[in-house]
Amino acid sequence: MKTLTSATGHPRAAAALIAVAALSIAGCASPSAVESSTDGDSNPATEIEVTHAQGTTTVPVNPETVITFDMATLDTLDALGVEVAGFPQANVPSYLESYAGDEYLDAGTLFEPDYEAVNAAEPDLIVVANRSAEALAELNEIAPTIDLTLDWADYRGSFENNVTTLGEIFEKQSEAESALAEIDDKIVEAQEITADAGTGLVVMTSAGEVTAYGDDSRFGWLYTELGVETAVDNVEEATHGDPVSFEFLLESDPDWLFVIDRDAAIGESGSSAEQVLDNEVVAGMTARSEDQIVYLDSEPWYIVMSGLTAVNDMVDQITESLG
Repeated sequence: MKTLTSATGHPRAAAALIAVAALSIAGCASPSAVESSTDGDSNPATEIEVTHAQGTTTVPVNPETVITFDMATLDTLDALGVEVAGFPQANVPSYLESYAGDEYLDAGTLFEPDYEAVNAAEPDLIVVANRSAEALAELNEIAPTIDLTLDWADYRGSFENNVTTLGEIFEKQSEAESALAEIDDKIVEAQEITADAGTGLVVMTSAGEVTAYGDDSRFGWLYTELGVETAVDNVEEATHGDPVSFEFLLESDPDWLFVIDRDAAIGESGSSAEQVLDNEVVAGMTARSEDQIVYLDSEPWYIVMSGLTAVNDMVDQITESLG
């Protein structure tokens, strides 16, 4: 390792400057933070330290071969103009259909990597997130691996951190900043609309059953960030929601019912969300009588979960539905 020196040639002076820079970074660090590593002269950094959900990892700047097990990362890198070499092809959303080709490595599934295929691709960077986080240790033996898992209790903050981190890794800082600013403006617009829209409840249908989601859930940012007033306060937080009955929906009677069809999202056959909610009990709800049941696009909301394009689309859907 090279000894860093200041412009005057004194290692201690350079160390002091590095310490100050490190403190500055630490002062504003968040779940996904990056710190540049240079060789002490005017040459650009070739590596950066990325602090992520499972620790800190040294990754190359502008890695050439990237494999992601996180659709949100694929979404964001596509929006930033960064090429990705491989990912779980069975889960690519339709709006990223240009990636559904043989020129891209099918890296396994969102939950189970094809380790042999990943290793053969000789990646420079691997990204995991909520569904694939448990694979980090084994993948990290192949190549530097970072975990961009979303924090449901701080959805917007962790989403912004992830975008910023990817912007730093691929030297797309200005593009990332501009894209996030655009989303900030859209969220302000959405909040102005939801302020007078009444109460709402997010539910998901799966195999004919219904589950509800509260503030700290994976869809809680619809309440906490987009400003929809929560219709129910005591919803148990769980990955696939709190199981509820149709009678519960009628009793809570939100002004707006936001529905995600999990079966449609994962390609399962069975009754659609519209069919599941087509009954006499739901017919008595305000949301039904006022034609205020919104069937959310399951690809960005359930499969991708974040990412620059997905978040734009999700905010737009709320604004257009309630506006």
